[in-house]
Amino acid sequence: MASLTAIREKTAGWQALLRDRNVRWLYAGQVVSQIGDGVSKVALLWFVYAMTESALDMTLIGVLQTIPPLVFGPFAGVYLDRVRKRRAMIVIDLARTGLLAAIPLLYAFDRLTLPRLYALVFITAVFSMAFGPALNAAVPLIVAKEQLTRVNALMQSAMTMGQLFGPALSGVLIAAIGAPRALYVNAGGFFIAALCKIPLRVPHVELRRTSDSLWRQAVKDLSEGIRFIFIRHRLLFLLMIVASVFSLGSTGFVYLLPVVGDRILHVGAVALGWLWSSLSLGILAATAWLFWNKQPPICRRLWLVAGAAAAGGAAVLVLPASDSVAAAAALIAAIGASSGLITPLVSASLQERTPKELLARVFGVFNTGSMAFAMIGMTVFGWAADALGPSISLLGIAGVQLAAAAITVAVIPWCRRLTEQAAQQPALLRKAS
Repeated sequence: MASLTAIREKTAGWQALLRDRNVRWLYAGQVVSQIGDGVSKVALLWFVYAMTESALDMTLIGVLQTIPPLVFGPFAGVYLDRVRKRRAMIVIDLARTGLLAAIPLLYAFDRLTLPRLYALVFITAVFSMAFGPALNAAVPLIVAKEQLTRVNALMQSAMTMGQLFGPALSGVLIAAIGAPRALYVNAGGFFIAALCKIPLRVPHVELRRTSDSLWRQAVKDLSEGIRFIFIRHRLLFLLMIVASVFSLGSTGFVYLLPVVGDRILHVGAVALGWLWSSLSLGILAATAWLFWNKQPPICRRLWLVAGAAAAGGAAVLVLPASDSVAAAAALIAAIGASSGLITPLVSASLQERTPKELLARVFGVFNTGSMAFAMIGMTVFGWAADALGPSISLLGIAGVQLAAAAITVAVIPWCRRLTEQAAQQPALLRKAS
């Protein structure tokens, strides 16, 4: 009877979330735009390589898409905290629609040069960089605190579907209509995503205006966000450190997977495709588990983060010893599941503990840090695979993920003390009155 009651409670929780029209519209837009983005990632690289026949010119696309989050992320948060989140997301989607559609249009009229293509890619990346903080700042404004883990898991599932279906769809489109025209699909996806956001009702948090100049006010706002993270709420800072350290290892693993498949597991292209799919399936499985279950208290969330990081690290450690594709796929699915658990849990914790007027700034800093650590992971573990061998690189990745687990466990006693102090404050205030 007790188990039946628990099942009913869990079912009621996710059903209530799906009945929310704001969540439904936001999720629909994310699914469409993420699948379109998956199409674009393959089509754009293919197009540049076909246009230039240069691997370097092709890889510069990735560099141009990486620079904006590293350089402008925190400043984007400053601006986004002062504007309406719904309007910002619509403007960003419409801007990306026009910029991506411009690439095949210019190509059709023989006006697309490589510098123009790079400029369009860079400006698109600037708008894409701003969308993440806007979305993460909007989510706590439209759902209750106890639903934050579920809604973050839901948004993560949209991204994972884009990773699963986008590249496959891109290959079909490139073969059918060519790489330039395939970019229209991504442009159309962003346009549909913008339309999906029109019915949203997102409350606006008004920030106090001052007589300072625009630049001085921006510096003050950024300083306030940095002080909140690094001084006033160091638990959030430590959560960011854990997530960034984990990203260091997980991103390195994703980019190393073809090398692992070839030089350690000795599998062909078809089997490698299955292994890559198992990574996404692991993320989806973790997403479904989070969506089904009730959001745990923050200190228990830290235990889940620690367990996920430890399980992911152990799976990486054991992977070279797997004796079949099925065993390797199961381990890689476990690695994907660890990532699938950590990202929504950390995001929900940041959203829960951050004042609504600081959300975009906090996530701007968080995204910048995560991107920086991801870049370091790709570079360091890629170098290690070439210089020392992929087995040593995997050992390093496992060590990083186990270190993330150890850091999280060390933070848990501090989390408990802070939670106890917060619980005692109302009682102290009542005694004082």
